[in-house]
Amino acid sequence: MNQIIRTILLEWKERKLPNVIKRDFMLDVTLNNKVKNATVCTGFRRVGKTYILLEAIERLLKTYSREDVIYINFEDERIIKPETNLLTELIPEIESLFGKKPKYLFLDELQVIPNWSKWVRRVLDSESIQIFITGSSSKMSSSELPTELRGRAWEVKVNPLNFSEFLRFKNTKIDSLYSSFDFLFNEFLTFGGLPAVVLSTEDKKQELLQAYFRTVVQKDITERYKVVNDNALKTLLKFLINSNYITISKLSNNFKSIGLGVGKTTIDKYISYIKSSYFMDELKMFSPKIINQLGYPRKTYFIDNGFLTSLSTKFSKNFGRLFENLVYQELANENEELFYWKDNKNREVDFVTLKDNKVDSLYQACYDITDEETFEREIKSLFRAKKVLGCTNLNLVFFGKTDFPKSVEGIKIIPASEFFKI
Repeated sequence: MNQIIRTILLEWKERKLPNVIKRDFMLDVTLNNKVKNATVCTGFRRVGKTYILLEAIERLLKTYSREDVIYINFEDERIIKPETNLLTELIPEIESLFGKKPKYLFLDELQVIPNWSKWVRRVLDSESIQIFITGSSSKMSSSELPTELRGRAWEVKVNPLNFSEFLRFKNTKIDSLYSSFDFLFNEFLTFGGLPAVVLSTEDKKQELLQAYFRTVVQKDITERYKVVNDNALKTLLKFLINSNYITISKLSNNFKSIGLGVGKTTIDKYISYIKSSYFMDELKMFSPKIINQLGYPRKTYFIDNGFLTSLSTKFSKNFGRLFENLVYQELANENEELFYWKDNKNREVDFVTLKDNKVDSLYQACYDITDEETFEREIKSLFRAKKVLGCTNLNLVFFGKTDFPKSVEGIKIIPASEFFKI
């Protein structure tokens, strides 16, 4: 194992860093020996976590040497069987090779190494080294970190590109945007914001998204959780991608209808694996009584619109569903508590945000409000929810250049260009 580490370290010393397109945020790399916490970058595969690290490294290398700033990708295929002693030997090997301990360690996909968190805690307690980690599992998120790192790690959640970043990756200046807003936003709406997909030609986008999906199924779910029934997992993913609402009972019946007997416990367990990979989120119905929230169907939302386009048979051309998924991602990034609301007459509000355990705002996401019947349905649901939930912050987000006033009867009418912060 020592020889593998040594080879990787020597390659790092000579490695040329790629050109990095800057995101809207950067890692704080200030050397701080008073607060010894690790920085953990979490998020779905291919959202750009590695490039966030490399951008930080690029800034550091203006001041420090490669011996001071070390980067290792633990999914390097030469690390055939990850073992705990690989980490145990890492710092001694760096010191032996370079004559000193590093000031910074950037450790990509560290979660593949057994007992990684105990090693990180020991280094934080015994060394003056700043540690930056990435991981593609929610097990590395602040809410699920191993006990030994509770209170000893800052979490930085990395998401797919937002629309502002998308424009930067497309090398489009905002000043000249509005003449081509429809075209650019429809590309973002259809193919999403995974960086490499954004930079790919249109004929390669679906192929790349499907390859990413296969990697998630294989590495982040099947291999990580040792899933035996791979066929059931793939079938479940297809059901989820093509569903607006889910219940375990309905999914179980779907399996029975195609001749597959998959138990409800297994379905629930597989859904937890899928969510752990950041591929999918569930949205519960808002009710003051938690037991009611658990009893109603949950809505499904996905990390990136590109997967709905490339994998769904039901939503690939459904711009309304794609638009709602985008609005969900934007709101989920800004609100810790998010629900949907529905009454017994099927009047529905897409998103309910909470603040200090109280309903703070209501949002409808509507791709096209030029149809009068659709518009009336959306605002009637908002008015009903306003009365039931006692919320006056009502919002309707729409796409297009429709000439609407800023508000209608107390409802804020928000065009996509404003909502997505252009």
